[in-house]
Amino acid sequence: MIRGSCLCGGVAFEAGDQIEFRNCHCSRCRKARGAAYASNVFVRPADFRWLRGEDLLINYRLPGAQRFGNAFCRTCGSPMPRAVPMRDLIVVPAGSIDGDPGIRPTYHIFVGSKAPWHTITDNLPQYEEYPPA
Repeated sequence: MIRGSCLCGGVAFEAGDQIEFRNCHCSRCRKARGAAYASNVFVRPADFRWLRGEDLLINYRLPGAQRFGNAFCRTCGSPMPRAVPMRDLIVVPAGSIDGDPGIRPTYHIFVGSKAPWHTITDNLPQYEEYPPA
């Protein structure tokens, strides 16, 4: 079980079994997180629940984008988990997790558009876009 929260503590959640943990280097994720890449943990909706503050969430869906959205706390702006119904997943920003999730990133995606000032220094697999199916 993982637990997480926003910076101000107004939003909190917990999730059970984690499916995957990956780092995305696309320009959208960089902008949404204000960092070189986004680290995300993926869980099934049945394994996720809000503990408090769901009413404080703002969900932003990028117009015209098939797969991009962003959720954040309206009070402090912290990135928060968001549902991806078309994939039956919840995307949990790893930075929102309180404590050790018990898993580690398994690969990097969209390295073809990574920030030119960032160097990936680990030995995880890297994919230009999505990994092969």
